[in-house]
Amino acid sequence: MVDTVSPKPTACLALADGTVFYGHGFGATGRCVAELCFNTAMTGYQEIMTDPSYAGQIVTFTFPHIGNTGVTPEDDETADPVAAGMVVKWDPTLASNWRTTEELKSWLTRTGRIAIGGIDTRRLTRAIRQQGAPHVALEHNPDGDFNIEALVAQARAWPGLEGMDLAKDVTCAQSYRWDEMRWAWPEGYTRQETATHKVVAIDYGAKRNILRCLASAGCDVTVLPATATSEEVLAHDPDGVFLSNGPGDPAATGSYAVPMIRDILDKTDLPVFGICLGHQMLALALGAKTIKMNHGHHGANHPVKDNSTGKVEITSMNHGFAVDAQSLPAGVEETHVSLFDGSNCGIRMTERPVYSVQHHPEASPGPQDSYYLFERFAEAMAARRG
Repeated sequence: MVDTVSPKPTACLALADGTVFYGHGFGATGRCVAELCFNTAMTGYQEIMTDPSYAGQIVTFTFPHIGNTGVTPEDDETADPVAAGMVVKWDPTLASNWRTTEELKSWLTRTGRIAIGGIDTRRLTRAIRQQGAPHVALEHNPDGDFNIEALVAQARAWPGLEGMDLAKDVTCAQSYRWDEMRWAWPEGYTRQETATHKVVAIDYGAKRNILRCLASAGCDVTVLPATATSEEVLAHDPDGVFLSNGPGDPAATGSYAVPMIRDILDKTDLPVFGICLGHQMLALALGAKTIKMNHGHHGANHPVKDNSTGKVEITSMNHGFAVDAQSLPAGVEETHVSLFDGSNCGIRMTERPVYSVQHHPEASPGPQDSYYLFERFAEAMAARRG
């Protein structure tokens, strides 16, 4: 099955089932192979492309106006794009925004990321929903010369995200301090100068805006690599431990992350807070299991119910694995649930200030309904100190 566009296509997207989409290439030239997902957010394409949780994935944007606000270094969630590629309906237009410092096309070219436009993203999204997130090969060749058999073969040969530990690829190389707070008009980003809580954040692929939210909640943040040991964590004498978002299969990352978390829980009474992959790491450490989802949750419009209050929060999501709520052990309860499919979105220990959520309360991009979770973490650390 082949989709064609005119004029002459300069990029193509080949799915492992043999389906091929032709379009207009922009950004870097070359070829990449990854899992294909779709994101339903209407804003924040730069934050999405630089979110380390998208390692090993090509992102299809369901919103057509991608590139219209350009890019700015202030919106990067990490230094460079991490998502392997971009699929959009319309080719990006010239940027129109007062914060713009660079066009999307030139940014993708400079940072080595491949993109394809002119794609029927509605049809592609339906295919992902019905068949599950496919393995794909994306190629941008200005000459329009494509070896389709080779592309399909590469897509079929790609091993997939199950069993893949990608946190080691995106984590920091060494520890560092973080004190930058959330962006606010008119000052922009400001520094935390009156922190009252010492937090060690484990970087499985941490987004900068999560660290900013911790700083804005009064935290003096020290970031450690994903492979940090419990001894290295406790050497900083923290008031709390944060477990960040990140990519890949949680069970694979858990081979080294879970023993560290269990050690922290066994040796201390420190508050622990996790987001996304950090949520899954905590669940594994407590004895639960994780599962691969059909096509995952990626967007800024996901309704999540807080079981303790009955409140429904509109949240940002980005995950292809989920905690199996049926596997939660005694002493651990489900706190949040997705109203889209009933999947688990939060847990907590019933007798200790240890909790995590699957969604992204830092809202980058997305709504800020769940920001209170950072304040709850700060309150738990303050209560422990008395």
